[in-house]
Amino acid sequence: MPSNKYILYAFIFILLTSCFSCSVKQQQALFENRRQAFNNTPTITDTSAYKIQPQDLLQIKNLQSPKYIVDEPTTTISAAKGANSTDGQTFLVESDGTVALPIIGRVKVEGLNRYDAAKKIENIYSKEIKNPIIDLKIVNLKVTILGEVKTQGSYTLVKDRTSLIEMIGEAGGLTERANSKNVRIIRGGIKNQEVIDLDLSNLTTLSDPRIILKNEDIIYVTQNKQAVRTTKVTGFSSILQPIILLLNTALIIYTITR
Repeated sequence: MPSNKYILYAFIFILLTSCFSCSVKQQQALFENRRQAFNNTPTITDTSAYKIQPQDLLQIKNLQSPKYIVDEPTTTISAAKGANSTDGQTFLVESDGTVALPIIGRVKVEGLNRYDAAKKIENIYSKEIKNPIIDLKIVNLKVTILGEVKTQGSYTLVKDRTSLIEMIGEAGGLTERANSKNVRIIRGGIKNQEVIDLDLSNLTTLSDPRIILKNEDIIYVTQNKQAVRTTKVTGFSSILQPIILLLNTALIIYTITR
């Protein structure tokens, strides 16, 4: 009979080991399986300002008349959404690359960066209103930050050149479980994906042009070694506890019925 118990214990140990291995692999799978598919060599990427595209949302205001571009309000996307009028009006860039503006009509802005588009609109308005100062923002540009940061989620790229460091700060900073030596940016969408691994513990990273974020970037902050070990122990315990309960129950039944 004792030999049967030893066989039972050995079987349980093998089962626990195999379950533990599967559990750890699943918990560490996020973004890991794509690493081999991309070139992580630190190459210089294009850091020029974002070029306006169809379906972009432009927030436009005349700083000489903060509430509206012109003196009379018009119905715009922002009005429909109940936006604060002091933020300016919001206009959609149509599929033909133009934006419809009060008084001056449609203006071609596709392919222009934020500054050039603002200057073009300002020059056209200067023929209709006195000394306009046009402020233009592209309000639909976003990045997503996941992993070991205080507040995960999607964040708007307000500035032309927002850095990774600034975005992590906006997300509340890194958690105690974060691995600052392995912060990952997934860039380029589905067709031209690129994975960029950055070491934030190295000061030279601050001068790396790749930390300037682009629209639809995904930022993933990995766990440090201690956090990974804790996760493994937690996973092991979650598997071990119900099995120990079953084993104890079986032993009690065996003791009662022997």
